[in-house]
Amino acid sequence: MRLLALAAAALVLAAPAVASEQHPSQDEVESEMVCPACHEPLDQSTSPVAEQMKAYIRKHIAMGWTKSRIEDGLIAQLGPSVIGVPRKHGFDLLAWLLPLLGIAVGAVALAAGAWYWSRNRAAENALATAGGPPLDPELERRVDEELARFDA
Repeated sequence: MRLLALAAAALVLAAPAVASEQHPSQDEVESEMVCPACHEPLDQSTSPVAEQMKAYIRKHIAMGWTKSRIEDGLIAQLGPSVIGVPRKHGFDLLAWLLPLLGIAVGAVALAAGAWYWSRNRAAENALATAGGPPLDPELERRVDEELARFDA
């Protein structure tokens, strides 16, 4: 049952990604690219190179190219520095996975620390409620006198 729900969720989430890849919008492609001249996001740049890149994207979207094919064409012409978002395959996949791995390791460390702390606190509380070591008879007498004086 859980596997079926997980598969359904994956399909629901994958459909927009596939549609985005097959039929990209100009704004979507431009937001993931960087102008090689001014190093600003392509959708915010007005340099001549950026305008040429925008025209290239517009032309190839009209021709029905996929987002990956358009990006690959720009990379072939201008180099990999035009990609503003790391790719989701190869070595660039680490840029997506390492932050998630760091969050997971931090959550595990936090949970382990909380568990260790709570276990030690329980042991300390057990010792404290058990009475601890017996008091010196003289000290016990003085405590009893002070308590009697306080009650009076």
